[in-house]
Amino acid sequence: MRTLTAATTLAVLFSSVALAATPALADTATALPVKQVGDVVVDGLHQQVFISDPGNGKIVVTDYSGKVLKQLTSLPGVTGLELSPDSGTLYAAVKGADQIAVIDTATDTPNTPYTVGGQPVSVAVAGGRLWFGYGASGSGDIGSVDLASEQHEVTLDQGSGWYAGPFLDAAPGSDTLVAGESGDSSGTVVSYDVSTGTPARLASTQAGDGLRDLAVTPDGKDVITASGSPYHHPVFKTADLTPDGVYASDTYPNAVAVAPDGTVAAGVDGWYNPDIFIYKPGAKSAVRTYDFPNTGNSSGSDELADSALAWAPDASRLFAVSYNSLGAYSLRVLNAPTKAVTTVTVSAPATATRAKQLTVKGKVTATVALPAGTALSVTRTDLDSPKGKALKAVTVKADGTFSFTDTPPAGGKVKYTVAYAGDAQHTAGSGSDTVDVSRAKPSISINNNGKTYDYGKSVKFTAHLGSTYKNRSVEIWADPYGTDRPNKLMKSGKVDSHGNLSVWMNLYRDTKVTAKFTGDARYRSATATSTAYDRVSVSTSVSGSYKSKSTWGHTYYFFHKTKNPVVNTKMTYYPGRSQKFEFEVYYQGKWYPGDPEYFGLANNGTSSVKITGDHGQDVGWRFRVRSSYINGSSGDIVNSTTHGAWKYFTFTK
Repeated sequence: MRTLTAATTLAVLFSSVALAATPALADTATALPVKQVGDVVVDGLHQQVFISDPGNGKIVVTDYSGKVLKQLTSLPGVTGLELSPDSGTLYAAVKGADQIAVIDTATDTPNTPYTVGGQPVSVAVAGGRLWFGYGASGSGDIGSVDLASEQHEVTLDQGSGWYAGPFLDAAPGSDTLVAGESGDSSGTVVSYDVSTGTPARLASTQAGDGLRDLAVTPDGKDVITASGSPYHHPVFKTADLTPDGVYASDTYPNAVAVAPDGTVAAGVDGWYNPDIFIYKPGAKSAVRTYDFPNTGNSSGSDELADSALAWAPDASRLFAVSYNSLGAYSLRVLNAPTKAVTTVTVSAPATATRAKQLTVKGKVTATVALPAGTALSVTRTDLDSPKGKALKAVTVKADGTFSFTDTPPAGGKVKYTVAYAGDAQHTAGSGSDTVDVSRAKPSISINNNGKTYDYGKSVKFTAHLGSTYKNRSVEIWADPYGTDRPNKLMKSGKVDSHGNLSVWMNLYRDTKVTAKFTGDARYRSATATSTAYDRVSVSTSVSGSYKSKSTWGHTYYFFHKTKNPVVNTKMTYYPGRSQKFEFEVYYQGKWYPGDPEYFGLANNGTSSVKITGDHGQDVGWRFRVRSSYINGSSGDIVNSTTHGAWKYFTFTK
């Protein structure tokens, strides 16, 4: 149902040289605003695609990327499409209006349509006339429009015997028209000589059960059909419609399109097998296949719509319309479809020793085998060459295998990439594998491990790095205890001539200090840790005394027996922290402890304890108290155990 004009073919021949020099594009899929697909044709002159939608009565126009450029509406039941010989006009069979729409492809605007009657469903140019299949069920026929006449006279009843309006197709510039029965389970196909303007029947055949599409080869010698069965695409000679070969494909063929060079795209309606098969002319096996993904909610993949394949005139792209189980349609732009897919597999050792030779093997596969001796590029990517270093090219053997040796100068992850640039018959392809190449273990250390410092003390931490290859940089990180303070980079830079890098830090908590070396091409990464401990700040005062003096070797606070001493503690705050409060009495030359208690700190880090009781009994006795932070017992572990100073007091009358 698609034809290619000679003028378009010539335009393509001159443009293909430039196209061959450009990199291959990725295949794309773009949503289409349609609910049905009748036909697809490609305008190579203006690089646009026309898709008819009989359900919505419109033609959707896209560019070569699939972007919708325009929607031509008010075309009820529009189905078959055809380009004029100069690609300047699009003809569209508009069944619901009994017309053939005439559209200017330069502006995508309608001109005066041809009113033909009889519900046309297909169109084709052959023998200088525009032919159309028309008719409702039970009254199919073929008519024509005289394109050479200014009046564009319409002639009906030129191919009687059809149950319904037949499919039509013809080769560019050909005088042979081929028609196919769309409503007949036998799939009747008839060829006509239309050189005189009146169809002369040449031959007929039965193509299969439920004919869905047909396409005449560019030389006009063969027609290829797509029917629900048989499960392949038969080929027939147009002269007598005798069998002339088969394209294997798969179950439920439903579309076929032939490129100007004779390459065949054979499409099937299948969930669990490839949807499109690409064949070189007369080939027994496909040079390439396409299997649509599943974008719906069914178990199978998206399906190819009937008669929904069309080639770009230069065969650089194949356009296909698919639909999913949700009824959503997409235009798939398949780039470089005539090229066999090149697959490169690479196998390298899992591990290797730096500066020692290793062997990398692999294989190149394609439906069209690469000739023995074909060169493949080799790139090694490592820490010394992060952007890749080209190695000596390797050649393919007759069985597609290859191998090469290399001595990796750098350690770490070393990737070998083998690539084929592609050619007129093959896509580009590449593969890679990674080797874990050994590196030496460097020496690194950080001082002050296990040391304890007063609260807020400024401490110098020094990292020392031993011998390395090129990288002489070290990072020093500090991770204070407690989840509220993150690990923080304190300093980074190159070590000095002695291999040292130092940083001063004020410590307020126990802190894990880490020195990090990220490694280089010959030495692996390494870390060293040091934990420095930090006390809290704690001060204690006694209030309520009537005097204090130095006696018995300490400063004592004197209280009247009627006064309760108050011990005030100020300590570094942390959520949930408590102070340990100890109380002791002196008797016969020895201090005896009472039971210690823990008292919580206020948000400002203070805690006050009042000592009550009958102090008349305490007259003359000596007492002391102390406030402490105990790592773990005081409610947290962010600081090291810190004892405050003892405070001494006694009672008098």
